[in-house]
Amino acid sequence: MTSGLIPGEQPPDPRPTSGLPPQRRGPVGHGTMPVENRSRSSVITARAAASFEPVGRSVASARSFVRDTLQGWGFADIIDDAVVLTSELVTNAVIHAGTWADLLCLRCDEGVRIEVTDRYPEREVPLQGPAAGMGSPDREGGRGLQLCAALAGRWGVEYTPAHKTVWFQLDVPDRPVGARSAGPALPSELLPIADARVRVAVVQIDRIGAISSWNEDAEELFGYTTDQVIGKPLTDLAAWPHTPGTSTGIAEALQLSRWEGSYGIRDTSGRVVPVYASHLRVRDTDGDPSTVCLLVRDHERAVLQTPLRGPSADSAGSSESQSTDPFEVFIGSPAPDDLDGLLQRTVERARDMLDGDSAFLLLATDDETELEVRASTGLPSARQRFARVPVEAGSGRYGSARMPAVHEDLSALPGAVPLLNGTGMRSVVTVPLKVEGRLTGSLGVAAEGAGRYSNEEALRLQFAADRIALAVESARLGELERLRRGSLSFLVEASDLLAGTLDRDQTLALMAQMTVPTLATWCAVYTIADQASEPYLSYVLHEDEELIDGIKSLLSKIAPPDPVPAPGARVWSAPGEVAHQAALRSSMRSLGLSSGPSGQVTSGIGPTLTTASAVGGETVVLPLVARNRVIGMLTLGKPTDEHFRQEILELAEDLSRRAALALDNARLYSERTAISQALQRSLLPPELPEINGVEVEVIYRAAGEGNEVGGDFYDLFPISDGAYGFAIGDVCGTGPNAAAVTGLARHALRLLAREGLSGPAVLERLNSAILDEGARSRFLTLLYGELRPREDGSADLKVVCAGHPLPLRLRQDGTVEPAADPQPLLGVLEDLELYEQTVTLDPGDVLLCVTDGVTERREGPRMLGDDGLADVLTTCTGLTAGAVAARIMRAVERFASDAPSDDMAILAMRVPELHQE
Repeated sequence: MTSGLIPGEQPPDPRPTSGLPPQRRGPVGHGTMPVENRSRSSVITARAAASFEPVGRSVASARSFVRDTLQGWGFADIIDDAVVLTSELVTNAVIHAGTWADLLCLRCDEGVRIEVTDRYPEREVPLQGPAAGMGSPDREGGRGLQLCAALAGRWGVEYTPAHKTVWFQLDVPDRPVGARSAGPALPSELLPIADARVRVAVVQIDRIGAISSWNEDAEELFGYTTDQVIGKPLTDLAAWPHTPGTSTGIAEALQLSRWEGSYGIRDTSGRVVPVYASHLRVRDTDGDPSTVCLLVRDHERAVLQTPLRGPSADSAGSSESQSTDPFEVFIGSPAPDDLDGLLQRTVERARDMLDGDSAFLLLATDDETELEVRASTGLPSARQRFARVPVEAGSGRYGSARMPAVHEDLSALPGAVPLLNGTGMRSVVTVPLKVEGRLTGSLGVAAEGAGRYSNEEALRLQFAADRIALAVESARLGELERLRRGSLSFLVEASDLLAGTLDRDQTLALMAQMTVPTLATWCAVYTIADQASEPYLSYVLHEDEELIDGIKSLLSKIAPPDPVPAPGARVWSAPGEVAHQAALRSSMRSLGLSSGPSGQVTSGIGPTLTTASAVGGETVVLPLVARNRVIGMLTLGKPTDEHFRQEILELAEDLSRRAALALDNARLYSERTAISQALQRSLLPPELPEINGVEVEVIYRAAGEGNEVGGDFYDLFPISDGAYGFAIGDVCGTGPNAAAVTGLARHALRLLAREGLSGPAVLERLNSAILDEGARSRFLTLLYGELRPREDGSADLKVVCAGHPLPLRLRQDGTVEPAADPQPLLGVLEDLELYEQTVTLDPGDVLLCVTDGVTERREGPRMLGDDGLADVLTTCTGLTAGAVAARIMRAVERFASDAPSDDMAILAMRVPELHQE
């Protein structure tokens, strides 16, 4: 940037000239003064010029240049308007046009003329017309010209083949020489009433809050002599107004560098004297701090009160301007409809109003314990957005949030405004946003230079904050209501999805898919099998599938977070730190440098820069607590420089409680299913023995989802050399009670048959065992037999059919006949008289044994029945045992479209034909 100042000299045109003559196209504006007539219409007494490169910081530099120049010329009255117009025009040049901006300030006896020249003349030439035709003030283009039309006395646009210049002139209002601020002359009856002598109490408070100085006016105002009050705390005399929701008292106010406001002092009679006070914090030559308090009666506050900025004596004094809403004056019209737009417009207007380099706005949580960054300008907004800082006083806390505060140099008090740490800002002014005495937010403006702000700027900013506080709170509540409605819908849908499955892996997948990307950019689920187990990384998900493997690799090399049962989200910094270190080492190795700082990841393929960026933001951990036990942790993460907002964390906490219960239910269901299946498998024979000379095939279908064994059962086992026992039965009912009788019958049959008992004796003793079960007993139909292959290729069978569907014999010629007679079922009568029947299976014959689930298969009023089964069996001549069983099962399944409602068992035994051996 280059600049120059030559008082009292007619300046040359600072813009570069080309070989072509200047082309001036009808300047836009009212009362436009052509450049050629500058010397004839006014005498230029000083000039200042500067050039600014096309970067964002140039806008702030240009504002500072104009402010310092006009301040030096003594034109404080027009500084604000000049800074606002310069800011808009330089922004158009360096940001939107992307060129250098040449800035020229000219002082004359009438006022100040400022010219902004850019090097992008190919833009559209504005047409002369009313300001309303220039478009919305919210547009990026055209707003500078609209402001010129509203604020400048004269303005215009000039074009050449190489440059475009926008200029404006601000006239200096008539004013008494040397006056900083002045009001109109008023009749005596309109002047404020005061005592014959206005007394200003001067009270000095030492570092511990005790009174160390008390002047004569203080004695007259409050009645105490110096000896009565020296050494006493001022808090013993002060009647501090405790506003609801405000915890700051006079002790805290005395610790601030400056303070101005109203409270009360109790006089010797106990009466509270309302006073207006101005505090200044100083230190003596030894470095001891103290506070000087100037106090006047409250109705005489004009003696001390910093005057508020009034409207300019410009055309703004019209009736139309006087009726303008102060909110719209500050925020602009039309006001944004959404909260984010309103907040962003607020910080931009606040920055321009105080000529700051940055501005920020924080909103308070419902309990006022934390402030959350919601909008900023001139700061790394992505890093700061939704960052949270505590409100109460303390190191690294936002202690001045409840009242206006001015920090002249943050380098002297590091951490006073945590949001500005590491940003290069040195001076800052912050004011609270309050609604009905409750803290709702904080608005701040900061500058890179020290000592830029005073109490006057704080009062101006507070006035603006008071104008917008109600609108901001209303918009915030509207957004919060929309978020809550959306959260309820989200939780209802999540609950339905989680309740719809009892599969553990599917539950883990649902948990992750519901959080990404709705709540977080990536998530990881850790599970804990039991109290003695370490957390295990069970599932990882990122909205970009290509990053999942990198994040999984990173997390597998980091110790998992501690399973703390305390509710709520807690920050986990390990993933971001380790990813950053590993990416740094990887980058240094690629440059041929050393491996860099040591880290926790020392082996394997380190995370790439993309992975480091993906997990570089805020990471939080929520415990998954179910039935008073931590069963896992839900980890949510954001990419680099992003934070979670409080409402999202509260929603995630609600989701984690539901997900924890669903995950624990899935775990319990899986465990019980595994136990049930193990027990059910124990009720079936482990495998069928191979019988020389006889083909055997079994098909078993248990009714009900997840059941492997029901009330039907089968068995085939060796009894003695060359003899085998077989059984197929059906216990009354289904479920665990029927399965218990199934287990009893199968194991008793094996035990009794191997004792050498005959078939009837085996079944009679089994009948007694069933009856001994008492109320738990179930009646049982059972087909039991003994099979003994013969050397001639046939097989002898001894069969007892106790209430069971009769076995069917298929001969080679296709005839089908029952192979046994019906006898009483088991579990009903105590005394049974059973007998066995002998059947010989010739080569090619088939013996088919089924349970009633086969014969009682129904489709409406139709039933397969014994006759239907026999008809199917007649078509099985020449088929192997396996083929016979499969054809019977297909016929049963095709008989009805509905799923079977009863257990089914099919046992097929076939003696092969001689030529097949």
